[in-house]
Amino acid sequence: MWTLDEVQAWFTGRTPDAWFTGDLEVRVDREEVLVIGPLAAPDLGDDARAEAREVAFRARIKGFREETRAARMRIADEAEVLWGRKVSWGARCDDVEQVFTTQSVPVMSRLRMSERAVLDTLIDAGVARSRSEALAWCVRLVGQHQAEWIGQLRDAVAQVERVRADGPDVEAPDTGGEPDEAAPIPPAKASKAAKTAKAAKTPKAKTAD
Repeated sequence: MWTLDEVQAWFTGRTPDAWFTGDLEVRVDREEVLVIGPLAAPDLGDDARAEAREVAFRARIKGFREETRAARMRIADEAEVLWGRKVSWGARCDDVEQVFTTQSVPVMSRLRMSERAVLDTLIDAGVARSRSEALAWCVRLVGQHQAEWIGQLRDAVAQVERVRADGPDVEAPDTGGEPDEAAPIPPAKASKAAKTAKAAKTPKAKTAD
């Protein structure tokens, strides 16, 4: 079982020192590993306007993406063998962050009539074209307006994982069968809904671009 800190350490050791200027940020869920690194900001002088600075920062990120594409794909292939998850990349330059190609994964949900009515209202108002798109819109809205609370939840989960990793090692009894293939990084086992979602037919995304 790999902890999140160990996954971050693996990527830190595997990426060239010249790529990033600070610590990597690694985010993990059941389907994907997202790696974001900080880039050196171009020197524009103190008189540069905010718009010009943003253009320069985005150009620096685009240059990093193109120049490191092949190497990042090789690292992603190694990581996917280790953890059975797709690897995506991103970069941050000063206050501009950009995530490259990431996975779009279907998620099943059961909603009552009042909850479905919210989605249908968004469709009728032209905010979304379908219930799935309306649900994704709601998730993004919560992420934007409750970012601090979501961050506190993530910190709490990370602390639980650290405490669990520091606990005693207890060997499971030998049943004589094949060992379970638990996920190598938390969460250890996907829910039934997640497994059903994985089985759904989805378009194949490019690796680590």
